[in-house]
Amino acid sequence: MYIAVATLKVAMMKKLAIALSLIVAFAILGVWQRHLLLMSPWSEGESPPLLAQPDEISPGSYWYDDYFLIEPIDSRTFAIAEPRYAQLNYSYLILGNESAILFDAGPGVRDIRPVTHSLTDLPITFIPSHFHYDHIGNNLTFERVAVIDLPFLRERAEGNRLPLTWQEHLGSGEGYDTPVLEIDEWIEPGSVIDLGGRRLQVVYTPGHTTDSVSLFDLDSAAFFSGDFIYPGNLYAFMPTSHMGEYLLGAENVIELIQNNSAIYGAHRGPNPVIPKLDLQDVQDLRTTLNSIKNREIDGIGSYPVSYPVNGRLNILAEPRWLQSW
Repeated sequence: MYIAVATLKVAMMKKLAIALSLIVAFAILGVWQRHLLLMSPWSEGESPPLLAQPDEISPGSYWYDDYFLIEPIDSRTFAIAEPRYAQLNYSYLILGNESAILFDAGPGVRDIRPVTHSLTDLPITFIPSHFHYDHIGNNLTFERVAVIDLPFLRERAEGNRLPLTWQEHLGSGEGYDTPVLEIDEWIEPGSVIDLGGRRLQVVYTPGHTTDSVSLFDLDSAAFFSGDFIYPGNLYAFMPTSHMGEYLLGAENVIELIQNNSAIYGAHRGPNPVIPKLDLQDVQDLRTTLNSIKNREIDGIGSYPVSYPVNGRLNILAEPRWLQSW
């Protein structure tokens, strides 16, 4: 009888150990694949329905068609908005005397190329601020593509073909295949692009993603920030986000821009105007990041955790134990 009871206890302990091992394994898998698990419930496999065409638009702006809204910043700089797309994207056409840059291209729900060609006859180079699907145009083919020259991208490139990963692209939720970028030019951080009478400095601004880049107009002091900073919620919990790199990116921007610099972001905030910030917003972002790093402030919520920066923006981050510094 004693032997039978002991055997039963051993068997139960083995089953309990196996159950605990499975729980731990699933927990580890859940943490490892948390971004996929987080996004899957909201994924429809196709682009979301278009929003209604807004009645109110900013002064001086005009519709290209029923989808794209052109908002001139000056005679050589155009914000191209997609106010009917769920993420309210903004791309920027920057003209020089000899050539032009298209900074971001939206998700490709509609073809942005006829819009840019309606604004200039100059040769246009497309530069993505980062590789998320809502910025690279996806199925669109551009005449010339330039990408930031980072060692981890170069090492993976096959000649001038760069296959993106799901973590970099994230487009499967809206039915976009992970693309391979055909790159015509690699641009080094800190280098200057001469458009003829207009110079743009390439600024490495990681944080939202490890491959994020911004452009600084050396002549007008305008700063084009992509998803690094814009009015609203800054996503610092994505698969290639990094809190420590966000702080580095903020330092890079503060060292460069001036008090009179206008910062143009890639997503509109609550107001139907060009997403525009300034130096103080970046300084507030740096202060908040340092406070999070030093555990001086607590966030709101569980996942993602929201940290207010100021009245115009917040940081959405992972819980402390998952944050990378």
